[in-house]
Amino acid sequence: MPQVNDSIDVQAPISAVYALWTQFEDFPKFMGGVESITQQTDDKLHWEVSIAGVEREFDAEITEQHLDERVAWRSLDGETHAGVVTFHRIDDSTTRVNLQLDWKPQGVVEAAGALLQIDDAQIGKDLKRFKELAEQAPARQAAESGWEGDISRPADGVGL
Repeated sequence: MPQVNDSIDVQAPISAVYALWTQFEDFPKFMGGVESITQQTDDKLHWEVSIAGVEREFDAEITEQHLDERVAWRSLDGETHAGVVTFHRIDDSTTRVNLQLDWKPQGVVEAAGALLQIDDAQIGKDLKRFKELAEQAPARQAAESGWEGDISRPADGVGL
């Protein structure tokens, strides 16, 4: 199963960066291939993606979420993937965002993309677009109203 690990430093306070990331329905603003995300409940998301002309829909659940620290998720159907993003305070105005994604490629095109590390490059681009968005003053102000709930990791440890 391929895995991507990447990180980026964002010139914004950790609370603003975390709040912006947890506005899941805004992911299409910075994630290539993501057409839409609908947050159905605090811990359930419906994804619609289109990558290399292949359209897919799937549901995912947030398996763990802690304010200004981390968000972990896994797919429930369709796509086989899981991920975790962690937020680290560098100083009052700088946050490091670490992202880890695991997935199972479907078909020859996705397997070739994973082998050639095209997915790694896309994740890097997505993180750069997230950084640009997070560093814009209006985006940082809008992010201040993010969800501040907490989802604890299940006892069975499923998820990342």
